Amino acid sequence: MKVYTNIQEFKSTKNVVVTIGTFDGVHLGHKVIINQLKKAAEELEGESVLLTFFPHPRMIVFPDDNELKLLNTIEERKELLEKAGIDHLIIHPFSKTFSRLTALEFVRDILVNRLNVKKMVIGYDHHFGRNREGSFEDLVEFGEVYGFSVEEIPAQDIQQINVSSTKIRTSLLAGEIHAATKFLGYPYFVSGTVVKGDKIGREIGFPTANIKPDETYKLIPKNGVYAVKVIVNEKEYEGMLNIGIRPTLKGINETIEVNIFDFDEEIYGQKIQVKFYERIRDEQPFENLNELKNQLNIDKTKTIQIFS
Repeated sequence: MKVYTNIQEFKSTKNVVVTIGTFDGVHLGHKVIINQLKKAAEELEGESVLLTFFPHPRMIVFPDDNELKLLNTIEERKELLEKAGIDHLIIHPFSKTFSRLTALEFVRDILVNRLNVKKMVIGYDHHFGRNREGSFEDLVEFGEVYGFSVEEIPAQDIQQINVSSTKIRTSLLAGEIHAATKFLGYPYFVSGTVVKGDKIGREIGFPTANIKPDETYKLIPKNGVYAVKVIVNEKEYEGMLNIGIRPTLKGINETIEVNIFDFDEEIYGQKIQVKFYERIRDEQPFENLNELKNQLNIDKTKTIQIFS
């Protein structure tokens, strides 16, 4: 897969088949569109192009809205789209100027003149251009003028999967990991850098790696204790992870810390990734560290059972 950081970098190939969208999560519904994109490109003996945007349009249109949390960082989205097997990924910078392009300007200047599109593949209810004024019917009309065809994925093809990025976000914020995994088609994951903590876990036999997520806009699941798998230096380990304020230690700031099983290495400053498999329990306060230690032993036993 070739990656471009703006539309201008893309050099037209023969028979370009394009789809457009944010594709946050690259979930099973997105896979329906991507698979059809690849199939259409193969039938035309052409190449598949996915046009997406960063920052997310809502970050630009509503700059004061700090509530937006995304399932993927842009780097994670790249990784997932590469696995999906497309030929070209264009990540165009979204700006207020770009958001003001009319539907006609977007089709004429971007799709036709820049990308030399031969076919469009879009999901149902797709809108584009200023104020989302452009529709499927508009694309069909423009296609007749500029010489490209348009294929809309029928609603039932996506609805039968019953998935959306919003549903996945809602599931994760409720701690419903199994539902999120089912919708995504893979375990939800968070990547970040290991930072120094207060080392209390080490004192009670459960050393933890404190994780600072790569981006502040990355969605973090509901507070609690989770069974996870951890990727460190390209190796995978089982572990249990806590998201929360650590009430037993009178904490006030939210932290993400993972106890990696059968692992004893210094990894401060390193990048690691945690994949969520099951939520074990709520975060809860304990009278003392000994009570906390007893509960952590129970949590570890439960985690081992989950993975066995």
